[in-house]
Amino acid sequence: MKSTTTKHDSSQPVADTAVYLFDDWFDPIESCVRERVREFIGGMIEGELDATLLRPRYGRLPKNAAAGAPAAVGHRHGHRARSLIGTFGRIEIEMPRARLNGPDGKTAEWNSQVLRAYQRRTLAADALIASTYLAGTNTRRVRRALKALFGGAVGKDTVSRVWRKVKADWDAWNARSLADEPIVRLILDGTVVDVRLDRKATAISLLVVIGVRADGQKVLLAVKSMGGESAEAWRSVLDDLIARGLRRPELLIADGGQGLEKAIAAVWDGVPVQRCTVHKHRNVLAHAPERLHDEVTADYTDMIYAATPAQIESRRKAFIRKWRLKCRAVADSLEEAGNRLFTFTRLPPSQWRSARTTNAIERLHEEFKRRIKTQTVLPSAETAAMLFWALLASGQIRMRKVDGWRTLARTSIGQPIDLAA
Repeated sequence: MKSTTTKHDSSQPVADTAVYLFDDWFDPIESCVRERVREFIGGMIEGELDATLLRPRYGRLPKNAAAGAPAAVGHRHGHRARSLIGTFGRIEIEMPRARLNGPDGKTAEWNSQVLRAYQRRTLAADALIASTYLAGTNTRRVRRALKALFGGAVGKDTVSRVWRKVKADWDAWNARSLADEPIVRLILDGTVVDVRLDRKATAISLLVVIGVRADGQKVLLAVKSMGGESAEAWRSVLDDLIARGLRRPELLIADGGQGLEKAIAAVWDGVPVQRCTVHKHRNVLAHAPERLHDEVTADYTDMIYAATPAQIESRRKAFIRKWRLKCRAVADSLEEAGNRLFTFTRLPPSQWRSARTTNAIERLHEEFKRRIKTQTVLPSAETAAMLFWALLASGQIRMRKVDGWRTLARTSIGQPIDLAA
């Protein structure tokens, strides 16, 4: 008996009957809620128009309103369909229409204040779209991520438009006064990101300044896109902070770059500076053969993380004596930092952990680059700075208080340790 199995002819077109995940996930609860939302919004706008005309649809002006003139004189003329996207999804609503009489005898179309003209999304929906973008995806992938909620009504152009709306808040943040900020410390560092300039991927520097308030809370003060970390670039950032009222800080924590050092000396000469111990560790290792890295690291860690200023001073002298003989470049690199590498020892030990390094900014840099990894190259230099700020402004990234914050407000800077070897 011959088999009756029909062979498929690969040359013939086949209808696309694939069922994708979530396609058949009908939820009666969601469907009912969205219908109720449609009714509620429609009723809200109808009520707004009733209040404007002081009468319901098909109604007359009440007799008790004779003492006062109606809010507006006009007439209704039907409805028009409007599409609205909110956190409840996409719905179609019927907008009531009316013509209002003006003082010049002409009529004008009534505009709802609840649902503004040309508004297609609620502010909460815009916030959701922007938050999805900030969570670490690109504009194209946001559409896929929110497809089930918005029914495919959000494309990459919508994400771009929502993102441009953030710029108004960004501009206001950059111009805000800092006169009332009780800043006692600054942490300064930069990072490199790739942006599109003249249709080419170009590396720029984001210069970031974090302030530490008297109560220990860290706050972002500035993030500027610059061509590099030159003295002129950093001077521009610091001058802007001073122009907006920032008071002279009590301590500066920096990565040790020459450009930043010169800019600090120009505007705040005499303010104690702490060189980041992590950056200096990298500098020291760069001057040693790889086979000595573990030994250098062990000696450096024993020195930096000693329990008391006296122990740090003693181990620093031992470090210099040992490495002058074994690898002089290592000793010279450590000595280059001078007292600024040990400024933290002039503070209470409870504050050493937060004062030794620029890790507060380094962690922000790492999180920022993780979020933009999907985009590879950002559209512009301003977008890079604005995105960095938005991650904090939106609460996607939060900064906690510094260690030892309880003694921060009453701390005085002590004397430096003895550097004599």
